[in-house]
Amino acid sequence: MKFRPMAASIGLIALLGLAACGGAGGNATSADRPAPARQPAVPESQRSASPAPSAGEEDEETTTAQISTFALDVDTASYGYARRALQEGRWPAPGEIRPEEWVNAFRQDYAQPPDDGFTVHVDGARLPGRDEAVMRVGLQTRASDPAARRPANLTFVVDVSGSMAEPGRLDLVKAALHKLLDQLAPGDQVSIVSFSDGADVLATMTPLTARDELRAAVDELEIGGGTNLEAGLVAGYQEAAKAFRPAATNRVIVLSDGLANQGDTRWQSLLDQVKDYAGKQVTLLTVGVGREYGDELMEQLADNGDGMAVYVSTQEEADKLFTTQLPATIELRARDAKAQVVFNPSVVERHRLIGYENRELAAEDFRDDARDGGEIGPGHSVTALYALELKPGARGQLAQATVRWQDPDTREASEASGTLRSGDLAEGLWADAPPRLQVDVLVAAFAVYLRDKEAFGMDLPELAEQAGRLAPATEDPMVSELATLIEKARSVA
Repeated sequence: MKFRPMAASIGLIALLGLAACGGAGGNATSADRPAPARQPAVPESQRSASPAPSAGEEDEETTTAQISTFALDVDTASYGYARRALQEGRWPAPGEIRPEEWVNAFRQDYAQPPDDGFTVHVDGARLPGRDEAVMRVGLQTRASDPAARRPANLTFVVDVSGSMAEPGRLDLVKAALHKLLDQLAPGDQVSIVSFSDGADVLATMTPLTARDELRAAVDELEIGGGTNLEAGLVAGYQEAAKAFRPAATNRVIVLSDGLANQGDTRWQSLLDQVKDYAGKQVTLLTVGVGREYGDELMEQLADNGDGMAVYVSTQEEADKLFTTQLPATIELRARDAKAQVVFNPSVVERHRLIGYENRELAAEDFRDDARDGGEIGPGHSVTALYALELKPGARGQLAQATVRWQDPDTREASEASGTLRSGDLAEGLWADAPPRLQVDVLVAAFAVYLRDKEAFGMDLPELAEQAGRLAPATEDPMVSELATLIEKARSVA
């Protein structure tokens, strides 16, 4: 199936504009709400003034370039929470849709690097009959051998406020923690903090050789009181700091619905405290639960805490997170990881990064290692999609994508790059592009449609048609689930 003919405000160029104005709104109205944690994007007029890198021998580059720079992000909470809303017959709140988190929730097939760096995969496809294309930048780290990983200090900060009494909240968390304790290695240590009106330390940092004591602490988790998230965070980070091991991975894991209503609930105060501890190499993972969920706060906490945000709504999802994903990704492969894509203005008229609105950086921040980036674990993939308007008939190098990161221990900076030429673009997105690229575009298009009601000129029936075709072709359960979610959206639209 081909895209509909371009009309006013419809099609890929519409998405170019729409991708910049949706998705970051949220529901907070407090005057004390923080500004985005990342630096704002460079205005387009300034992006066109930076020198372009040298190109291939036959390329005729100009001396100007278009530059896109952003911090890497492996959050997936936006997809998990929106999926629950659709499954319950609700249209997700547009401000909670972050397309990059949807794409990064799906499996990729990028090659792994032989070392602790990244592989850089760049591909794309043309839109038939137009001077437009989609480009994908895929970054991949090497998976770890669980038996060979360094030990971990994990501090669990568990919300036991009254709102966690809803089925699928604290009961889900307790069951998942019990399973995690069976997965961790003898060299690991765990502390457990609960919070409601205040915070209680149920277990100081305890070796996994004393699993029975930790299981007993999990069983002590009981519902009652308000949600003093500040008290829980402070107590959790204090426990992590007291037991800090330089040779270990030190992480605080907050399990909550994110609905803070006691203590200091000002966002900036919470974010500042989290950011301070992140600078001391204690990273953060936020695990969201519950039908009512403080999505934006939990995402911002993870961003400022050099960590990631996930959301679980079923026991199966929680078990997968705590028994498979978390033990395998406890370590870090890269600190302050950033990506920069330089487009050749002789070939690319305009570009737009889909998503990553609160991750964009100024071009000069890319090699400023004092500027915050994203923390990436082993076996993680990060995908960024760009919508491109091409210059008619232009040929040559389209773009060069570079990832820069710091070694988690030494802070030594490294870079890896990949390039894409116009001749490397698949001739037709839905006919000729690799299946995984098609899935990524479909996922992003559906996310943007839920947020903006416009996506690559496609409506819900067309999205459903593509999902129905790709589900059996990929034999991927998540693509089959996506097809079901699109049908759910059609029923509540």
